[in-house]
Amino acid sequence: MYQKNILIIALLFVALPLCLKAQDIKDRYAKYEALKSLTKDKVLHGAFETHWLKEGHSFWYHVLTQEGVKYYLVDASKQKKKEIFDVNTLLKKVSAECGEDVSYNNLENFSVADDIKTCEFVFNGCKWQYSIPSYKFIKKVEYTRPEPYNWTMDQVDQTNNPPVISPDGKWLAYIKDYNLFIKDLSDENEVALSYNGGLGLYYSTYLQWSPDSKKIMAYLVQPAEKHFVNYIESSPTTQKQPFYSSIEYYKPGDALPQFYPCIFSISDKKMISSSMDMIPNQYSIENIRWRKNSESLTFEYNKRGHQVYQVIEMNAETGKNRILINETSPTFIDYSSKRYRYDVNDGEEIIWASERDGWNHLYLFDGRTGEVKNKITDGNWVVRNVVKVNPENRTIIFGASGKETGDPYLIHYYSIDFDGSNLKLLTKGDGNHKVSFSADYKYMVDTWSKVDTPPVTVLRNASTGEQLMTLEEADISPLLANGWKKPQIFSAKGRDGKTDIWGMFLTPSDFDPSKKYPVIEYIYAGPHSSHVPKDFNAYYNRCRQSLAEMGFIVVMIDGMGTSNRSKAFHDVCWKNLKDAGFSDRILWMKAAAENYPFMDISNVGIYGKSAGGQNSTGAVLFHPEFYKVAASVCGCHDNRMDKIWWNEQWMGWPIGPEYAESSNVDNAYRLQGDLFLIVGEMDQNVDPASTYQVADALIKANKDFDLLTLPGKGHEWGGEYGERRIINYFIEKIMHQSPVKMNTVGLDRSLIKSDIDIDN
Repeated sequence: MYQKNILIIALLFVALPLCLKAQDIKDRYAKYEALKSLTKDKVLHGAFETHWLKEGHSFWYHVLTQEGVKYYLVDASKQKKKEIFDVNTLLKKVSAECGEDVSYNNLENFSVADDIKTCEFVFNGCKWQYSIPSYKFIKKVEYTRPEPYNWTMDQVDQTNNPPVISPDGKWLAYIKDYNLFIKDLSDENEVALSYNGGLGLYYSTYLQWSPDSKKIMAYLVQPAEKHFVNYIESSPTTQKQPFYSSIEYYKPGDALPQFYPCIFSISDKKMISSSMDMIPNQYSIENIRWRKNSESLTFEYNKRGHQVYQVIEMNAETGKNRILINETSPTFIDYSSKRYRYDVNDGEEIIWASERDGWNHLYLFDGRTGEVKNKITDGNWVVRNVVKVNPENRTIIFGASGKETGDPYLIHYYSIDFDGSNLKLLTKGDGNHKVSFSADYKYMVDTWSKVDTPPVTVLRNASTGEQLMTLEEADISPLLANGWKKPQIFSAKGRDGKTDIWGMFLTPSDFDPSKKYPVIEYIYAGPHSSHVPKDFNAYYNRCRQSLAEMGFIVVMIDGMGTSNRSKAFHDVCWKNLKDAGFSDRILWMKAAAENYPFMDISNVGIYGKSAGGQNSTGAVLFHPEFYKVAASVCGCHDNRMDKIWWNEQWMGWPIGPEYAESSNVDNAYRLQGDLFLIVGEMDQNVDPASTYQVADALIKANKDFDLLTLPGKGHEWGGEYGERRIINYFIEKIMHQSPVKMNTVGLDRSLIKSDIDIDN
């Protein structure tokens, strides 16, 4: 009996830690589910949207304060701020009108009229209007919510535009029998200007008259076969049987239509100039602009493969064509995110963005000769955006990163003269700056913050950057009182031993630096931008905050191959998307673990969506010595299967062996760790077949993996359901613990409909 009791006690001691772990996991689920509400509305006097009034120097904004939401009107010229109305009084009036208690969070699309005499909001399917300051109900009308933007690759129909009247009202231009015709409106006499149009090579109904009505531009179009992605919606809500559909969708290597601008003379009734010999293998032709004097027009030619980008001038007097700006690169031209052009004085000069010296900068071109007059900006830093060009005083306001010390991704705003002189910093303050200007650019509202530093908002003189008044300084004491922990910023040397790689990490709200925490990387290495957050945020969605609350350190890193650094930094991705900056990311985590011993990088997990889905699967295929567990959502796993513009931009054209080298399908046999694939069956961003082809290759390679298909869902995480499944996977595969069984948990809401992809 004694021995039996000893055995029972011993077994209890063995089982006790397991029970505690199970209870701990259950408690952590409750913590992460509560965290979103614990962080909601806990940042007081935070960042806000500025609404400038038409008169120019006044604006209104609203902000959460200790007393609730307040609406303020600011007169920038007088540096005066006053409260517009009392929200609580308004809510009492609205509640009385509706016959129910209404809180501020029930009101959508709240706005104040330009005359500050009325306010509007959406509630219960209606748009309501109240007077200010009497709070008198004025009217309500039925509100129709605008349709969400539907991303599409549908080719524009070039045959159905209506006839176009000349600016002087004397001529009507149109396409008939594939050719260009004009009609004299004084006598209805019809004349053909072209004769070479036909079924496979025809003129577009998109026509542009010259300002003097003496010439007209028409595209000669060489069409291409349309390409489609086909879908079967397994569980439609409108019928019992599956629903079949298709969308127009173009992938790398697909044929594209070609457009050849041609100029015709009205008086001579003939073609003056054709661009057909100058622009082979087009990806696109854009920005056709007639000069005001009607002597010429310009357009931008993006050659397929994105290594040649030109501004071409067609002379409507001589019929001669020439290249004004010739942008070339041995790798790629980042036309999709760094392109900028501004024509000064009808094209006498052109302000142009280029990375020709290794950094994204502005150049001033002579618009008549095509010669560079001077560099406008210069240095080992990056122009991020142009806010305003003022041709009268020849100044430019622009945003840039990397010029100030510290994090090279933080954006500041500057002004500079056309000749590159008089560079002025307009936004002092260590942080990432977001600005809003008055209509005349005399005043600016400047908000800056970092992920570990709450926002400050001030009013500045937009010409000098002088701070005129402080508008708001964020108070995060309610956030801290609820256990919120600041993210940590960290940088380490990359693969070259010289370049700083920047990232950040999240810790649990009950973080204890004396303990060890497994590490999970949230990855999105799309070369079109940089992706580590830079602005203050109380809650990071897409599983980041929830995974941290479950007891993981969640890291985010911008490795080489992403944008907003030097051209050399960016070029790492060229024909090499499988790289994804992993060499830098791994070095960063190893350096972080040395600096922060609480990081356990012995069993690193990784997850991401879309390009991040490709990256996370690539991590366990190409770097299994470091990454052990991956979850991949809606991944573009093979760049031959994804959208043409994004993939040809980085992987090049024509299609080469590098596409297969970067393919998760062709390299699926390399899998050594654990992989969880998630895909929406109706994903119209990335062809869902891309994920299924990975699954097929894994099966053929006799590999174990997990697959979750989301019926009816698109390019998304699968709501809170998908979030819970991802968390469960990492709990099981990295912590080696049993997650709370979803089938034992009762719910009063649909988790699949609760979106986790929207930023808070």
